[in-house]
Amino acid sequence: MTTTETRPSPPKKRPVWVLPLGAVIVAFLAFSFPPYLSLDPTKSRVPEGFPGHYYFLLAHIAFGTVAIVSGFLQVWPWFRRKHRRGHRVAGRLYVFAGVIPAALAGLVVGATSPFGPVGRFSAVILVSLWLTTTIIGYRRARQRRFADHREWMIRSYTLTASTIVNRFWAPVLAISFEPYIDTMFDGSQTAYIYTVAGLTSWLSWVLPLIAVEGWLIHLRGRRKPAA
Repeated sequence: MTTTETRPSPPKKRPVWVLPLGAVIVAFLAFSFPPYLSLDPTKSRVPEGFPGHYYFLLAHIAFGTVAIVSGFLQVWPWFRRKHRRGHRVAGRLYVFAGVIPAALAGLVVGATSPFGPVGRFSAVILVSLWLTTTIIGYRRARQRRFADHREWMIRSYTLTASTIVNRFWAPVLAISFEPYIDTMFDGSQTAYIYTVAGLTSWLSWVLPLIAVEGWLIHLRGRRKPAA
């Protein structure tokens, strides 16, 4: 009688992006959050657009922080695989204590942004897509269509993380355009700020979303059985 030797399955590769993404999130929160802990409007990094603007901004930041942290747990493969119940709890936090309240407050903040009409338009589109992708992702989970759920939540978290990408583009564009204030912008600081803010706003979510969509299409193609 012959026996067949069962070979152990090779260990799964750990995603190399988890640790760097976690480090970036910690650094981002450490930089962005402290000025708002005192609840002092004079320390805000965003000029007040209307009376009460600061409190909508605080709500957006607080709920957005919940979305960033709980969303990280959602896209972390190890956590999702080993802690199913924790994944479900984090998912509900992400949707109902993170994205939805942060997006509603962000819609007010974005639509009244003091950084120009191009930035305001981008903010409204971003928030609309953020809510849409999140709600669709949640519904797909409720329908137990988990492959679709993961794709929509990846899109959603890409939009969540656009606020982090924003911190990269803002200084890059500000430094790039500064030498042209007297020529391209006729010495207008307002035109310069509006241009930098508008481009930063669009680039921060459009480019990552395109990249992620391309990656999802690539993964779908790999999953298809060979003809």
